Amino acid sequence: MNKVNGNAGVQYAKVDTQHTYDGDVFPQIVVNNANCKTLAETVAFVQANQAELEAKLAKAGALLFRGFPIDSAETFDVFSAAFGYPNFTYQESLSNAVRINFTERVFTANEAPKDVEIFLHHEMAQTPISPSKLFFFCQSAAEEGGATPLCRSDKLFAALRVESPKLASEFKEKGVKYTTVMPAANDANSGQGRSWKSTLSVETVDDAEAKLKELGYSWQWLEDGCLKAVTPALPAVIDLADGSEVFYNQLIAAYMGWHGVRENPSPTITFGDGSPIPKDGLERIAELAEEFTFDLAWQDGDVAIVDNYRAMHGRRPYSGDRKRVVLVALVASER
Repeated sequence: MNKVNGNAGVQYAKVDTQHTYDGDVFPQIVVNNANCKTLAETVAFVQANQAELEAKLAKAGALLFRGFPIDSAETFDVFSAAFGYPNFTYQESLSNAVRINFTERVFTANEAPKDVEIFLHHEMAQTPISPSKLFFFCQSAAEEGGATPLCRSDKLFAALRVESPKLASEFKEKGVKYTTVMPAANDANSGQGRSWKSTLSVETVDDAEAKLKELGYSWQWLEDGCLKAVTPALPAVIDLADGSEVFYNQLIAAYMGWHGVRENPSPTITFGDGSPIPKDGLERIAELAEEFTFDLAWQDGDVAIVDNYRAMHGRRPYSGDRKRVVLVALVASER
């Protein structure tokens, strides 16, 4: 990794695998300028340079901080709070992944087994409520594998516009619906194992139905106590302030990783009007996304900020005896 000149406060680094789009590097890598020896000095660095860091994040879609004195959930909590963003707790989300909280702000990225790949997605885009930014902290890197792929969804959609203009327009005009089954109890062995009580923050069937009705869902109770829920039509594409169109959804993750979807997508994902999404289109989108994806190979102590409106993320499988521990903090939506 080679350092490059920044201003007096911020120093950046380059690696051979970074992408460059319209003159902007993806992701930007911020390295300790040797003045941040303590957590307090790191917080002061963030606050002194926040305008520049936010401008870089807005253009790049992701920032990686490397070499800063962040080594625990508690120090990560302080670092993420230094930006002054509104917190988005996992409890109030509608995500169906099982997580473990360390502090009110900080929780595990995903408790799915290490051999399970978590495919590219925008965080919680399959729900009506999603965060605007994600903070990731690598407390313990895997011995092998375990990278976090980051994909520029604006560049992906621009490429889809060129290659399949009709399909791109259908996504923009119709949106998308998702059907999920929430188990009766948490299942830590599944990437979608959060129970309906936990997902909806309720205790009773009546409360669950009231919450679903409020959010515009339709639903069905299954014989085993699981809850089958269908979202209202949600955006598949969003427009950003700079004019970018972003492929903002969970379609790649659903198609590639959700049980049975790759064989038959329609019971789980459809256009917002209920019509089927072409299977070959989903296959091609998953392939095309890899062209705009950077694999973030974690080092202990790394922190990344991802603009959830511009970049997707995922998790590569990993191996080895060393447990991969990546923690997360979320920022409330700005839309």
